[in-house]
Amino acid sequence: MLANDIEQSTKTVADDFGAIGASTLTGRRGLSRRTFLRTGMGAALGLALPGWLSGCATLSGRPSPPWAELAASLQGTLLLPGAPDFNKVAAPWALQYASRLPQAIALCASEADVRTSVLWSQAHAVPLVARSGGHSYAGYSTTPGLMINVSQMHSVQIDPATGIARLDGGARNRNVYAACRPYGRAVTHGRCKEVGVAGLVLGGGIGFNMRAHGLTCDGLRETRIVLADGRALTCNARENSDLFWACRGAGGGNFGINTAFTFDTFTVGDYVVFEIAWADRLAQVFDALQTMALSAPDALGMKLSVVARAHEPGLKLSILGQLAGTEADLRALLTPVYAVQAPSASTIKSMAYWDAQEFLSEEGYPEYSHERSRFVPASLSAAAIQTILDELRAWPGTHVAATWKFFLMGGAIDRHSPTETAFVHRGNAMISSIELEWNQQDSPERVNINQRWLAKFHDRMARYTSSYCYQNFIDPAQQDYLHAYYGANLERLREVKRRYDPGNVFGYPQSIPV
Repeated sequence: MLANDIEQSTKTVADDFGAIGASTLTGRRGLSRRTFLRTGMGAALGLALPGWLSGCATLSGRPSPPWAELAASLQGTLLLPGAPDFNKVAAPWALQYASRLPQAIALCASEADVRTSVLWSQAHAVPLVARSGGHSYAGYSTTPGLMINVSQMHSVQIDPATGIARLDGGARNRNVYAACRPYGRAVTHGRCKEVGVAGLVLGGGIGFNMRAHGLTCDGLRETRIVLADGRALTCNARENSDLFWACRGAGGGNFGINTAFTFDTFTVGDYVVFEIAWADRLAQVFDALQTMALSAPDALGMKLSVVARAHEPGLKLSILGQLAGTEADLRALLTPVYAVQAPSASTIKSMAYWDAQEFLSEEGYPEYSHERSRFVPASLSAAAIQTILDELRAWPGTHVAATWKFFLMGGAIDRHSPTETAFVHRGNAMISSIELEWNQQDSPERVNINQRWLAKFHDRMARYTSSYCYQNFIDPAQQDYLHAYYGANLERLREVKRRYDPGNVFGYPQSIPV
């Protein structure tokens, strides 16, 4: 039904603008809040309905919204179906949700454009969603209505005197890489260059620097956010501090649209980067690696992966990461592991920090993937390790891969209490996750078989982990997701939601409820 609705919606929009001959509309000016809300009942309906649900009315026979009015009020561009770049801009990272196309995309050029789009969507009862990098694992940056896309707002500026970094809301990891490199400075950033910093920081933000310098949200000093009522607020420790608290760990899509971020940065020098793999005695190597990692200095950032890959025999265990130190320091840490089993492949390099990130990073292009996470309070038992290996050996198989992995936590992350920011998951040894990947060669039946395997694996690991999951690995299959993502901070987050978005304009299937 959704596909038919979208097809009809596309036709209606095309008909409306056929005489103009425009599927890409460039705006000229802003409109006032009063102008947008002059429609009275339409505005009231838009405010009363949750953003995710109000699209049902828009797609079920209402006249097409006056897109020309919105386009004329934007400094940026309004994309409609049929525009050359429409499908490319609309596509999410998680390709299984790529058929959920919006009716239009506002490519915002400024905070004023964001405000204009938010007010217009409510005035015309059109559901809205914000998009920065589009990497929501559950496809929650898609909508049947208006996508408010800030990806064109991607400036990153570094003050060389203070080290303060100011980012627009659409900046991606690659923009941070480019801007920070000349100054020899960094923030806690992700590995995937295409990931938006907004999504990263608003959900917490993990990376290889987090044990030495804290999560991405721990370095955030200020943010700008556009609310449902059109106000653009500055949030920091002094102004709107309750909303600032919420934006550091629970801000993604819940309270408004963040248009700018201010971060502290830290200096970087030479680092040792490594990628090391083992093919034999995996249970023993796993145990030796986690023992080493959990007692390692905060200067170590590491991910451990156990992978089952299509058309390859057996499993492979590998570690990837960085150490602020020397090659000799890293080899000393690994000596007990090498005593258990020599690696089957090993790359260890000493490099300047930003060159090292090129070794560690990946592009982060769209793919078919479902990832399910759990925080792990302490080291995993022998039974837990054996469960991981047994389940991966029982993987039904796709044309790509299945992976169990952990990201090493601790260190600077735990210098903040679980209630100091909205990110409640302090005091854990690691974030674990199971990732299932497939491609278009895999039939729906094959994908369903693998999804059932993934669910079983996720459930089996519950006895060895906590009940908490990482909100940035947002999971549409997760039960009791509000507890899993926010724990004891949930009630305070509800209060913030009621204060700043009482009409639940910024709502989606796993958003914080009013």
